[in-house]
Amino acid sequence: MTTAAPELLTVPEVMARLKVGRTKVYDLIRTHRLVSIKVDGCRRIPDHAVRDFIAGQIGEAA
Repeated sequence: MTTAAPELLTVPEVMARLKVGRTKVYDLIRTHRLVSIKVDGCRRIPDHAVRDFIAGQIGEAA
């Protein structure tokens, strides 16, 4: 059985999904609230990391 690799999003794509600015996305990455990787110096965020972050925020708000 094989699993598909997660879609990797750019910072601008995450900005659009979360409706926040560039600085906020990098702040979330810096504080380890949003998982990211570097690919040849380019920051990429797995799609599931954004979904997990949103789910966590909803859980905290409940």
